Amino acid sequence: MNRVVFSTVLQLGVLLAFFALALSAGKAASSKQVETPALVASLITAQDGVADKAMTISGGLYLQLKPGWKTYWRSPGEVGIPPSVEWVQSQNVDEVTFDWPAPKRFTAFGIENFGYEGEVVFPLQIKLKQPGAPAHLRAKVTLLVCSEVCVPETIELALFLPKGAGIDRPSGELIAQYSDKVPRDGKTSGFLEFGEAYIDAKLTKLVIELRSSVSLEKPDVFPELGRGATLGKPEFRLGDRNKTLWVKFPIYSASESLIQPPQITVTDAAIPAVSFSPKVVDIEPVPPFSVKELAPNLDKLIWMALLAFLGGLILNVMPCVLPVLSLKLSATLNQYGRHSLAVRGGFLAAAAGIMVFVWGLAFTLFVFKQLGFTVGWGIQFQNPVFLAFMALVLVVFAANFFGLFEIALPASLQTLLTNKGRGSGYSGDFLTGLFSAILATPCSAPFLGTAIAFALAGRGIDILIVFTGLGVGLAFPYFILAAVPGLVGMLPRPGGWMNVLKTVLGLLLVLTAIWILWILIGVAGSNAFLAVVTLLTFLIALSSSKRVANWGKLAGGSLLAGLVLLSPVVVSGGDKVETLGVPILGWSEFDRGEIARLVSKGKLVFVDVTADWCVTCKANKVLVLEREPVLSALSSPEIVTMQADWTRPSEEISRYLAGYGRFGIPFNAIYGPGAPRGMVMSELLTSDEILNGLKAARRSSVRPLSTKSEDDANLQTSHVK
Repeated sequence: MNRVVFSTVLQLGVLLAFFALALSAGKAASSKQVETPALVASLITAQDGVADKAMTISGGLYLQLKPGWKTYWRSPGEVGIPPSVEWVQSQNVDEVTFDWPAPKRFTAFGIENFGYEGEVVFPLQIKLKQPGAPAHLRAKVTLLVCSEVCVPETIELALFLPKGAGIDRPSGELIAQYSDKVPRDGKTSGFLEFGEAYIDAKLTKLVIELRSSVSLEKPDVFPELGRGATLGKPEFRLGDRNKTLWVKFPIYSASESLIQPPQITVTDAAIPAVSFSPKVVDIEPVPPFSVKELAPNLDKLIWMALLAFLGGLILNVMPCVLPVLSLKLSATLNQYGRHSLAVRGGFLAAAAGIMVFVWGLAFTLFVFKQLGFTVGWGIQFQNPVFLAFMALVLVVFAANFFGLFEIALPASLQTLLTNKGRGSGYSGDFLTGLFSAILATPCSAPFLGTAIAFALAGRGIDILIVFTGLGVGLAFPYFILAAVPGLVGMLPRPGGWMNVLKTVLGLLLVLTAIWILWILIGVAGSNAFLAVVTLLTFLIALSSSKRVANWGKLAGGSLLAGLVLLSPVVVSGGDKVETLGVPILGWSEFDRGEIARLVSKGKLVFVDVTADWCVTCKANKVLVLEREPVLSALSSPEIVTMQADWTRPSEEISRYLAGYGRFGIPFNAIYGPGAPRGMVMSELLTSDEILNGLKAARRSSVRPLSTKSEDDANLQTSHVK
């Protein structure tokens, strides 16, 4: 009896084993899931095996991204790296077609990027070498996953497909779902009627216009311009019953040698995703409607005007005051001994000079903004003709202090510049204020950056009001002296000290002129510098000569003054000497895209936007950046110091500053895993601010990810249960 029972049980076990084997042959094969702190990855197939005479297999690379993590599309932008797969160790695999579902838009490190979050299946079409024969898939997947940090992953997956004819419905439906998200050809989709693209000559913006056969709901557009192209946040406008779509992208960086004709992918709930190559046009498409600027409320406008006033007031005691100190002292000195009404008039004239310059600057910036030019605070110091003019004026002022001129050369400059303050006229006082305001503009001040950014981003009336507040703040010391002219009487009685003071003031003006000429080297080159210095030398020699008649001085001086202004344009070129001095810190060249790549590797990046004409920038460097304890902190191997030189005009730097609502310098920012979008520092740096910023930028709530070994031992094969 026991023998019969044993035999029956044994037969039943064999039957169950064969039944289990048959069931396993009827399930879809899949690689074992490989899990990292950021994702779970596997290979899936719609077939459970290779059917007789089958030539292709439908599969998918299945990525399940954990919350907060993302990976990238085929055109990821400058920050990311698209996934790639190698099949070199696979058996019975001829080639694999890798499809890309339409991406989503997300922002990383302040730059728009395209990719995936949650889960994604990349559909695969696997062509077999031997139709109907078993296949062994061995995939080496390389991808970049990003959260607060970016970590490259290398994951190895293996999948064996025996002979079989079954279908796995869940896997097939998942693959089909993401296959439907792969963009269709826009020309044959039936949804796209036309598409045009415009890129301006400076590579600063991409404008796209397209028309759909159906009304769009919430469209998104993903342009591809080639390797290294970085785009900002787009502006969308729909028209013609939502069938016409107009989109404008700011281009943050693009290389003329690498840029390609745009390839556009469009997604929307109303239509399947489509990709197409638009017609590139020379005229920018007109948006379907204009967006009226929303006027800020009165409270905000008053607040910004007050900030501008405070910024202008502080500007009087910023390091920028050093080049204009001689002008301010001379304005005070010239009032000694005058009637109180004349003193009031003189200081009010100086204040008027400041206001006229500020209003003129506001008008100029408004016009340039309307014409589409880059605008900013202090950008006039990037113009070599302006620098030559300032050098000419300062040399004339200095020569007047030293008593070299008997008559003016040219006549207008003699009357207005060299005899300022003499007689009853106020033209000299006016010009003193005018030029002191000009020389004060290379630098920013606390509160000033916020107010200027608000003004330049707003309407013409906003610019006027904010710049008026700035001018009043800058001229406020003159207003005080005009209100209380008796303060001038506190000066010592006239004597030999006045001659000594005039000599000192003249030397300060000479030093200021040397500073302006030093800037000219960086802006226009050494040839322009030598030409201007030579012409100024002849001008001084001619004007101080006693052998030349007055008419000769007038004619020759006028000619030389004109040549001074023309020479930076006519004789430009030569070596553009690096005038930033011998760096103590190991500064690397500014590269906006490199910031993101460095931060993605866990590095800290300290960015310094500076210029030769920015005195506050120099003060920050000497007093903070190149002194302990900041010097040692920034010299750490984990920190990359990056310097952007704005001495000469740079669209890349201008767009970078505008991205933070800034239009002037100094500008400093710290990036790191704890501050991927950057922490902006104040205009006047302090050691504590930088050290605390570096400490905060190091923090990250994301654990570093481990990368899978590439050894064959990590290949794992299993069957779906």
